[in-house]
Amino acid sequence: MTKSLAALLLAATGASLALAAPAQRPARPWMAPGLSPDRRAALALEAMTREEKLRLVFGYFSTDFPPKKYRMPEGGREGSAGYVPGILRLGIPPQWQTDAGIGVASQGGAKVKRERTALPSGLATTATWNPDLAFQGGRMIGAEARASGFNVMLAGGVNLLRDPRNGRNFEYGGEDPLLAGTMVGAQIAGIQSNRIVSTVKHYAMNDLETGRDYHDARIAPEAARMSDLLAFQFAIERSDPGSVMCAYNRVNGTHACENKWLLTDLLRGDFGWKGYVMSDWGATHSTEAAANAGLDQDSGFPFDKEPYFGEPLRSAVAAGRVPPARLDEMAGRILRSMFAHGLVDSPVAPGPIDMAAHASVTRADAEQAAVLLRNEGNLLPLSPAARRIVVIGSHADRGVLSGGGSSQTYPVGGNAVPGLEPTGWPGPVIYYPNSPLLAMKSLAPNAELVFVDGGDPAAAARAAAGADAAVVFLNQWTSESIDAPLVLPDGQDALVEAVAAANPRTVAVLETGGPVLMPWAGRVGAILEAWYPGTAGGEAIANLLFGKANPSGRLPVTFPRDESQLPRPVRPGTGLADGEMFAIDYAEGAAVGYKYYDAKGLEPLFPFGHGLSYTRFAYSGLRASAARGTVTVSFRVTNTGRRRGMDVPQVYVAGSGWEAPKRLAGFRKLDLAPGASANVALTLDPRLLATFSGNQWRIAGGSYKLLLGASSRDIKDTVTVRLPARVLPASWRP
Repeated sequence: MTKSLAALLLAATGASLALAAPAQRPARPWMAPGLSPDRRAALALEAMTREEKLRLVFGYFSTDFPPKKYRMPEGGREGSAGYVPGILRLGIPPQWQTDAGIGVASQGGAKVKRERTALPSGLATTATWNPDLAFQGGRMIGAEARASGFNVMLAGGVNLLRDPRNGRNFEYGGEDPLLAGTMVGAQIAGIQSNRIVSTVKHYAMNDLETGRDYHDARIAPEAARMSDLLAFQFAIERSDPGSVMCAYNRVNGTHACENKWLLTDLLRGDFGWKGYVMSDWGATHSTEAAANAGLDQDSGFPFDKEPYFGEPLRSAVAAGRVPPARLDEMAGRILRSMFAHGLVDSPVAPGPIDMAAHASVTRADAEQAAVLLRNEGNLLPLSPAARRIVVIGSHADRGVLSGGGSSQTYPVGGNAVPGLEPTGWPGPVIYYPNSPLLAMKSLAPNAELVFVDGGDPAAAARAAAGADAAVVFLNQWTSESIDAPLVLPDGQDALVEAVAAANPRTVAVLETGGPVLMPWAGRVGAILEAWYPGTAGGEAIANLLFGKANPSGRLPVTFPRDESQLPRPVRPGTGLADGEMFAIDYAEGAAVGYKYYDAKGLEPLFPFGHGLSYTRFAYSGLRASAARGTVTVSFRVTNTGRRRGMDVPQVYVAGSGWEAPKRLAGFRKLDLAPGASANVALTLDPRLLATFSGNQWRIAGGSYKLLLGASSRDIKDTVTVRLPARVLPASWRP
């Protein structure tokens, strides 16, 4: 017998024996992608040591932090938000975490800033009222996160805008729970389509930055369920985020990150959510109380006073003060999200980014986000045949403003206006190098476009006199960790007043994080709210001013006439020393934003849902049915103007015994050519017809009005339906 034949016979014999032998369990059974995430997490957990479980629940800041003599850990991504070591022997990768909901951020102390695409602010994206666009934007920044080596994105801010002075409003989704939850949920879903985890944050009632580490948000639990918590619930239902980030503040006396009602009773019970809860950076205040209440991961060491989920948790588990079964639950939830969202099966690695393609995504967002608040005499769009246009203020010759704090995304090309104060935290103040002036020149090549910096109102007025149009750019920089008055800084009100007095064809373009006061609103021809418009914002603004794009944004927040109209005219915490505890009494309950204005009979400067277009729309055929208690509304929208444009018909519902006369119950964004029509049908979420009491959603029997409008104050038609009484459990979901 030859050696080759013997080898073949031996191989065949071995194969036969292998077939006859009983099947052996794979070395890593949790790596089988066909198993459910729950089963995979359970199998991986069985193979882990206690030390490995403890490793998963404690995260580190991934940027050097000299004030605390802290160096980022080996294995982290330099200049990023966070790092959680993996368990490589089991195939569990590290968690590389990046801020935030606008783009891939670099932390201020980083030696090297990643240059990435920035979307418009979160509030701007919400102003598009277009969930499909929000999904596309989320998908784009999620792709950049993956290509930058990150598998967790600290995105998805959904805190309701209860106070327009909140410096972080620009990151969030406005004042209505349906709108905020729908839009932020769509963005989270887009991010996670890249097989990475997104958070939803900051859970909960984190509606003011003043004293955010120690203030106590006080609200009736039922009112919270119908407002801020409903926004979180809607976002979670629409996206299944891998993580929820708990907030700094207290809620009804207990820190959010050790609040069992928030973290366990609602998230796990009523919402039925299966991901893991991580703390905000510095928001953990205890070991045993936080772990036993439902916090799964203590994030961002060294920002807490102690490494609560480091050695203190190890000791607490060993002593039984935190049961070992609870540690298993914490680690298991983290593992489940890592399996469910692709972190294990699709490891991230740095790769190329198509910046040009991504610029078109952020530009489309900025164009649909801008809200045309006023347009007297059809001043806009500007004519490309104009002879002379004067552009004034806000460094419009160099770029567009962005918001500050941990969400700061650094653009390709760097800061267009370096050196503005503050240059340190919560800054630096950054302008994206996408100049509105240059973009305007490209659209009106034969016009004389003159730039004036606006520092001298009289000089700006002289330059504007006699021009075909004067475009005044106005701004307010806002940021995480600080709040801001509603008055435009640096004498900008006087600037626009002077220019408007010199030229009746004055256009005001606002780059702000949220509402500002406009005592001059009635004296300018047009007002365009551009928000923080992202890294292609200059081009977007120019396209809107000259009609290359038709404004279609609608306000996601009410603009007050003055601060006396706010539920708390004096900002809570005013005059108190840093670190001094105080309470914010949310006496308005669920009547947030337009609901409060309606309930109090107040006339705002610009109402929720408001926005103009360069074309016109007509509504007709409003009908509603309530078969088996499910309300469906249908109607027709027609573009009766001469330009293609996008409209946002809004359906409100009015009941009795509510926190306010009406609530937003549905909306749809439509793109219509001149003369074209579209039929719309909306099915309303029954929770928007209910009040929450006795841990149930209760719909009272009786008549309900369905109102079709172009804004919360511009109602075009009304129809009535009758509903039977109905009770839904707290855990009800579509």
